Amino acid sequence: MTETLTIGGGCFWCTESVFERLKGVESVVSGYAGGQRPNPTYEQVCSGATGHAEVNQVMFDPAQISFRDLIELFFAFHDPTTLNAQGVDIGTQYRSVIFTNSPAQEAVARAVMAELAADDVFGAPIVTEVKPLTTFWPAEAYHQQYFKRNPDNAYCAATIGPKVAKLRQSYAARLKPEYS
Repeated sequence: MTETLTIGGGCFWCTESVFERLKGVESVVSGYAGGQRPNPTYEQVCSGATGHAEVNQVMFDPAQISFRDLIELFFAFHDPTTLNAQGVDIGTQYRSVIFTNSPAQEAVARAVMAELAADDVFGAPIVTEVKPLTTFWPAEAYHQQYFKRNPDNAYCAATIGPKVAKLRQSYAARLKPEYS
């Protein structure tokens, strides 16, 4: 039985590229959540007027990788201390957010955040939002598996490439065989 994790950690291309490589992850879909506008477009979300964040919906097998493991990896691959920004990506659509599907998911997310804060892992307060998921809107087709299809894109090479390299170096045992 699969479970779903919906997270926003800046550009959805970056997060997708990390999570799709993990053992136990069955699929990753880039999209939008947390706003008011139904079925938003990328341009509308980028305007900041919809209230949506760029997110990834991760379908995973909890027998192979736990929700907690995924949350810990989420925090390892973005800066949860910058409000509405990740590197050069600035705006509310790039906020750090975890959308939960149950009280149990919320409890795990908040517990991981409390542990990271208690250990002062980031040296600054964590600003990640944790809230129930209402609706997930898949992004346009050209956003899906963007890095895989556009590895030579300048943004991909400069921003996503280092994240994938960090994943290979620091989390090799968690990679699917085709990404080892």
